[in-house]
Parts: sequence; C-alpha cells; structure tokens
Amino acid sequence: MRHLRTVSLLVIIFNFLLAVVQGQGLEKKLPNIIYIMADDLGIGDLSCYGQKILKTPHIDRLAANGMRFTQHYSGSTVCAPTRSVLMTGKHTGNASIRDNTRTLPFGQEPLPARDVTVAEVLKARGYATGCFGKWGLGNADTEGAPLRQGFDKFVGFYCQHVAHFYYPLYIWEDDKMLVLEGNSSTSQQTYAPDVIHQKTLEFIEENKDRPFFAYVPSIIPHASMEAPEEYMAKYRGRFLPEKSHTPSRDPFEDYLRGTYVAQPDGHAAFAAMIEILDTQVGEIVSKLEELGIADNTLIIFTSDNGAHKEGGADPEYFDSNGPFRGLKRDMYEGGIRAPMIATWPGRIQAGTTSDHISAHWDVLPTLAQLAGSESPADINGISFVPTLLGGKQEKHEYLYWEFSAQGGKVAVRKDNWKAVRLRVRNNPDAPIELYDLSVDIGETNDIAAEHPDIVAEMRHIMYTARTESGRFPIYSGEKPRSNRGY
Repeated sequence: MRHLRTVSLLVIIFNFLLAVVQGQGLEKKLPNIIYIMADDLGIGDLSCYGQKILKTPHIDRLAANGMRFTQHYSGSTVCAPTRSVLMTGKHTGNASIRDNTRTLPFGQEPLPARDVTVAEVLKARGYATGCFGKWGLGNADTEGAPLRQGFDKFVGFYCQHVAHFYYPLYIWEDDKMLVLEGNSSTSQQTYAPDVIHQKTLEFIEENKDRPFFAYVPSIIPHASMEAPEEYMAKYRGRFLPEKSHTPSRDPFEDYLRGTYVAQPDGHAAFAAMIEILDTQVGEIVSKLEELGIADNTLIIFTSDNGAHKEGGADPEYFDSNGPFRGLKRDMYEGGIRAPMIATWPGRIQAGTTSDHISAHWDVLPTLAQLAGSESPADINGISFVPTLLGGKQEKHEYLYWEFSAQGGKVAVRKDNWKAVRLRVRNNPDAPIELYDLSVDIGETNDIAAEHPDIVAEMRHIMYTARTESGRFPIYSGEKPRSNRGY
C-alpha cells in the first residue's frame, strides 16, 4: 500500500508540473522559430493593417490565424541599428550599432564579439540557426559576421548598400561568394530574393527533425524598385500617376556604388515586390504544412522601420504609413511604428489583436523564454510570451530611441505620451515636442507647453536611458559617420 501511495503521489506531482509547463506553453519539445523582417515596409503596406490598393493575402492569413500587434515598434528608424537591436535586445541608447555606417570597400560597422545575440542564445539550446537576407552588421572577415554571431548558415548580403541591387553579380553563402548566373552590366536573369528564398526553404526542410531558428531579413521592398517581368506585367498601367526614378549614372555603376537603379514605373514595381514578399511568406507556411511541423512552429512577421521614399517608392500614393506621421529616418510614429504578426497554431489564439506596447528589443528575451533559456542580464527587452500565450504581461516603463544622423534625434514613449527631440547634437537643450497618442495618433498637436511636468520627466529619461557612444554621438558637435544611401 505504501508503494501504491508513493506512486500515486508521484503521478499527482508529475501531472501538476506538466499542467504548469503546459500552461506556459513551454512543453519539452522546443518550438521552431521563423522570424521574417521586411525591409522598409510601412505598417500601412499590408491589407490586414488597412492597405486599400494592394493585397497581401498570405500575410493576412498569418494575422487571421494568429495575433496582430497594433503598438509594436522597430528598433530604430533605419536598417543597421534595428538589426543590432533585434539581435542583442538592447535599444539604441545602449546598442553597439546606433546608426548606418560604411566600411570600405563594402560593409557596415561590425557587431562586436562581446555582444550576445539571439542566435547564440538559441544555438546554445540546440537550435539550428540560419540567416537569409540582409545582414548589415559586418562583413565575412569581421567579428560581426553572422557565422561568428551564432548562425550556422547564412545566405544573402553582408553589405546593405550592395543589397540595393536585386540582380547583383553575387550574394554570399556562408563565407563564400555565390555567383548569380546571367547577371552582368547588360543582363538581368537571376533575381536575388528568389535564390535566398529557396535557400530558406531548404534550411527548413533540412532541419525539420530538430528545433531551428530561421531569421529571414528580406531585402524587399527596399529601393531599388525591381521585380521580375512576370510580376511587373501584372501591374503596369494600373496605377496613375506613375512614380519613376532615373539616376544620373549608368545602372551597373550604380550597383557598384550601392545607389539605386533606374525604374521608370515605381508604382508597378512596388506592387510587384509586395506580391513577391507575400507569396514567399505563403510558401514558407506551405513548406511547414507539407513537412507536418506547422503546429510546432512560431512565425513572427515584422518590418525593420517605417516606409521609405527612395528609388521610385511613393508612400503617399500607397498610404504606406497609414494614419501616422513621418517615414523612415523620422522619430515620429511613421518612422518607427512597425507591423508585427505572430502565429503558432494551437498556442496563439487565432484572430486576436494585442495593443501591448512592444519593440524589437523584446524579441531576444521572448525567444529565449520559449527555448527555456536565460536572457543576458544587460538587455532592455521584456519577453512578450505572456501576451502570445494569454498570460499576465509585464509592461515597459518607457521605450527609448536615438538616431545620430540628421543633427541627432531622440524619442521616448511612456504610456500614451510620446516625446520627440530634434537637432540635439549641436543643441543639447533643444525643445521637446510632446504628443498624447491616445487622442493624437498623427502627432499633429504639440502640447509640451501645457504639460511641463511630463516634459521634465521625458527630458530626464532622454539623458538617463542611454550610455554614451563615441562612434555614434548624440549630445556633441561631432558628426557621426555618413549613412547616405541606406
């Protein structure tokens, strides 16, 4: 009898512990994770966020089958710092990379080896890790290279300004050049996003029997505005007036310089690129379903910053920033408010919407928790696993951004208050703009004069939320390195 009572007690304890674990959605089998980040996609470019002209049925399906976030933010208002924030869980007041930079002949400021990345955290838990698209945090021979930052596999562009060209001579596979057949100064045959996408699907299939993390930083729809003719033909003549882009240099020289190629019909090209991005998302989901692993896979879709207007892009025509003020490089909502959709069949309730205030620096602790790992102690992020799985969510005291270009810009969001400060590098006491987002989502009415107490609080955060960076100065007359062309 004593033996039976002992067995019964052990069964009760086991069932209790199993119920606790299941209640947190963290069963023993680790979930696969696919994190897709579009490039310069505005929150208004998706039909599930209000886009009226273009359709994104596959991304909309993610939203219908999962959770759509309405108050999610990018790590920065431009490419490289967002990627640094995402990888390390540190906002731009503490991140190693706080602006776009260039190194010669190609590449950007490398992410230092001391930084712990989300890939390193997941790799330590047994995940296969792959990055497919635009890296922007260091070339192959630097400590910032993805293969030295926790990734087992890399296919795409190390350098951001080379990624401006959709028909390059080569991309990278791991630390070797992958020549794209048929691409030259007179011929365009191999569309780089197609190659990268196929490598993504191969990675998923090759690792179907083990937990994997696929980071998919697409180069779409960043300028240049380019798409294969089979897509362009669907949209030519449908949008008037046309938005064109005709650079002064030879197109192949533009590629070598990393600027934008000629596009006589920017509207059609943008629409075609959005369709390609949406189709690729759909094919990733289909691959998971085909392999029978969709139910154990979390997919997150987002964008790296607000909509852009370079190279023939026309965010005004497509209402790419929705109801928000500003675009890429702005600290207003249109520059940093990002879409985020999360789907995980059977775990995340389908068709739900969350107004939880979150940002890209929350991704590392979120994925670490799902993998049963600890996060680094010095990060700024907060896990949003409770929001995904219906638990009690910890909230940020505030969100902070800084951007050293264009005279230096800082911004803070605290509850519904949003503070923006411009041209601070030569004037540390520059005026603070204040907006109440609960009644002024378009940031049209600066009410700083009416709330000196809130302004004082925001000023304090702007100075104390950050650590000084010699490479990316904010409160000094020193100019940061150029970020032209990103």
